[in-house]
Amino acid sequence: MDLRAVEDATLEPGVPRLVPTGLTIELPPGYEAQVRPRSGLALQHAITSPNAPGTIDPGYRGEIRVILLNLGREPYTVHAGDRIAQMIVSRYEAVEWVEGGLADSQRGAGGFGSSGR
Repeated sequence: MDLRAVEDATLEPGVPRLVPTGLTIELPPGYEAQVRPRSGLALQHAITSPNAPGTIDPGYRGEIRVILLNLGREPYTVHAGDRIAQMIVSRYEAVEWVEGGLADSQRGAGGFGSSGR
């Protein structure tokens, strides 16, 4: 779903800014929301969200605000009603960490290109 700015906000180059959406949600246990940048803002205006994806856990009850960063050279103004980000709600599995050894695998501890081309 699209997230929209609820008020005008001028984004100065290189300065992160929290932009309010006016939206609050209550997620059920086992669900999270992720806030992601809009590709059009990134390509056309060099506006992104530096912590993407931003995670909203089920215990959060405040307003959803989006961190926006202007990577361009000129100020950019987001106007009330503009689409500024996208939010995806999805189910997740809680894991329980267990200390101990790891099973062997063909790849082992190799990383960063070790699995081939």
